[in-house]
Amino acid sequence: MEKPKVLFVAQEITPYLKETPMSLIGRHLPQGIQERGKEIRTFMPRFGNINERRNQLHEVIRLSGMNLVINDADHPLIIKVASIQQARMQIYFIDNEDYFHRKFTFRDKNNRFFTDNDERTIFFARGVLETVKKLSWGPDLVHCHGWITSLLPLYIKKAFKDNPLFSDSKVIFSLYNDDFPEAMHKEYGSKLKLNGINARELKHFKVPTYVNIMKAAIDFADGLILGSPDVNPELLSYARESEKPILEYKPMDNYIDAYSDFYDEILVTEPVTAD
Repeated sequence: MEKPKVLFVAQEITPYLKETPMSLIGRHLPQGIQERGKEIRTFMPRFGNINERRNQLHEVIRLSGMNLVINDADHPLIIKVASIQQARMQIYFIDNEDYFHRKFTFRDKNNRFFTDNDERTIFFARGVLETVKKLSWGPDLVHCHGWITSLLPLYIKKAFKDNPLFSDSKVIFSLYNDDFPEAMHKEYGSKLKLNGINARELKHFKVPTYVNIMKAAIDFADGLILGSPDVNPELLSYARESEKPILEYKPMDNYIDAYSDFYDEILVTEPVTAD
């Protein structure tokens, strides 16, 4: 039997970014799932505060070079890769000069939320999916961590559903305490639209707050994981009302087996159509 393929898409992974509960999961979960017999690929943004030399990132020429059009502008997609030797795993980085070369993640040095964070989520999500297409590697399961990954459930279930690499993919979305108080750009919904996505599916983007964009991710996920003990209460109640399978929060010293079992449970359920 073929090994199940699991695609991890993470907002942060240590050692590339500082240690947080999310970045530690981003680092150790893929390794643990690989050690339990599944095939993995892992993606994150190539934020400008990642030290390329120290972490030995290098461009993958055969995967780079595509242009993604967002809001009528072309943005070149650059793919870089680094290895975590002791884990026998590679990390793919989505890079672009316009979106990811500033020396901060989501806020400037004065703690102001970047005004193009909406376009950065669009570029990142589409960049991941276009790169997976180039790799010809169809994931059975996609596990998303952090709000920069929040468009992936919608894109996989709607815009990319007719691509055979994604037509049967299940999506798990982890909810963390990564709230931000600002709203995204008011045109977020029209910018992210692709063929296959209709107005009804963009309802949450009319007022694109943190809670609303995460509700959209919940709508199109097949299963949910509470990645933090203190998830936003409005989101938590929305997740529970969705009646989707939910894995409750697991302490950091004892979560990989529980996640692996949850993957197996989701892989045999009927996929979400979200119609």
